[in-house]
Amino acid sequence: MRAYPLLLTFVFTWKGVTEHMRTYVPRGRETEEIEQGGGWFVVDAAGQVMGRVATRIARILIGKDKANYTPYLDCGDHVIVINADKIRLTGNKLEQKVYRHHSGYPGGLKEVPAKRLRPTRADWMLREAVLGMLPKNKLRALRAKKLRIYLDDKGLQRHTGQKPQVLAQ
Repeated sequence: MRAYPLLLTFVFTWKGVTEHMRTYVPRGRETEEIEQGGGWFVVDAAGQVMGRVATRIARILIGKDKANYTPYLDCGDHVIVINADKIRLTGNKLEQKVYRHHSGYPGGLKEVPAKRLRPTRADWMLREAVLGMLPKNKLRALRAKKLRIYLDDKGLQRHTGQKPQVLAQ
């Protein structure tokens, strides 16, 4: 008969930690209630730095600011961004930042500087910044659908029925 070492039979219990602590995981109807919390928020991007606005938007889309945040559920809110054409880029980003995409063919790399994109496609620039901050998982596409970006404040008129709340800067 072989004797087991003392370490294998010893149960670690000290103040605050036991082997019976479990993480709360919502199931069933609770998950439906968490996913239905689709509030609407308005972010005015005029005069704000693009990266800082993008992080605020990404946190709202993910739902990190909510008490019932669950990583594997889409519990984020809808976000409407207005005045995207008046967004700021700090430092030399306007001259140095380059957006690249590839067609898939040899020699198909396209490079467009931010200075050329900003007057007409500032909404696309902000969308790329926000989507780059979202987790790369199956919920990313669902969260991306909850983001609406408009170059001016006239786009807000489309969403008066949702009664969006204005976020403080």
